[in-house]
Amino acid sequence: MPENVRVLVALSGGVDSSVACALLVDELGADAVVGATLRLWGGASDSGCCSVADVEDARRVADRLGVDHHVFDFAEDFEARVVTPYVEGHAGGRTPNPCIECNRHLKFDRLLARARRLGFDALATGHHARRAPGPDGRWRLLRGADPAKDQSYVLAMLGQDQLARCLFPVGEKTKAEVRQLAAHRGLPTAAKPDSQDVCFIRSDEGRAGFLGDRVPLHDGRLVDHGTGADLGPVGAVELVTVGQRRGMGHGTDGRRRFVTAVDVPGRRVVVGPPEAARCTGVVLDTVAWVDGPVPAGAAVLAQCSAHGPARAATVHPETAGAALAVRFARTERRVAPGQTVALYDPDRPESVLGSGVAR
Repeated sequence: MPENVRVLVALSGGVDSSVACALLVDELGADAVVGATLRLWGGASDSGCCSVADVEDARRVADRLGVDHHVFDFAEDFEARVVTPYVEGHAGGRTPNPCIECNRHLKFDRLLARARRLGFDALATGHHARRAPGPDGRWRLLRGADPAKDQSYVLAMLGQDQLARCLFPVGEKTKAEVRQLAAHRGLPTAAKPDSQDVCFIRSDEGRAGFLGDRVPLHDGRLVDHGTGADLGPVGAVELVTVGQRRGMGHGTDGRRRFVTAVDVPGRRVVVGPPEAARCTGVVLDTVAWVDGPVPAGAAVLAQCSAHGPARAATVHPETAGAALAVRFARTERRVAPGQTVALYDPDRPESVLGSGVAR
């Protein structure tokens, strides 16, 4: 890394960002590194990266490493860009991914812009992903070295402008190595569990409690995918997700039913056998490319969840608008509207091509 570089580190209060900060201090010196924690959620939180305890953990890490630490209040933007779309999405029968939208709008937009205004050369995070220059000098976004912790999926909306100014110091390390480094440096987050849930939803309220405080939840009816027959009641259609099988009962053949569609205005949840929950493709909106769009008909690997397998597919730009049709090589499980599909290069499966949000 060039001399006299100054880096702002997004300290979430977790072990990964703590070690990212430590590695940069080792490389650049404490004077070149500053920690920043985002105050995103004004409500109560007991999980994720939004609690008061997380801010305190980040401060303790900064103190241990001898770096300055700031707290930036982005709560208003978080409410507008992440929480409100999450609520509205569920109210419309969609299943948004708030962590990805937080990355898109807060960490790699507003925070990155703040870093530049404050004179920092780069923003570093604790994501398990890598970036590397290609032969043409353009940046590539790569999977993290630890397959079990790879987070390239939640970063697949990043483009050249962001990648040119971002660092992922733990991307070359496994999670075990990260924890070992944290313990060796005496960081207070060394044994802290990973966050698992949506950070602004308390464990004692769940999605039902959180959404129920903000929008009306409506009972509905289960409808058979093939015959249209009424199969009985279902609670809170706004909480049901395409592809869900839990709580959907069994068919006459004894097999569990899967959700194939959610119709919130009609108060209907369409369910069917496993084969009905499969599809030949998905249309994506909010399409973003790491280094420009790929040609129509290009082969890709499509990953439809954070840790799901990447499936062979081809991409076909829609003639109307900026949407992208992804056609699977063979039928796959339906993608819930609102979920992100990350696209990878089949010739270099570790390399991200781009992403979009399922229509």
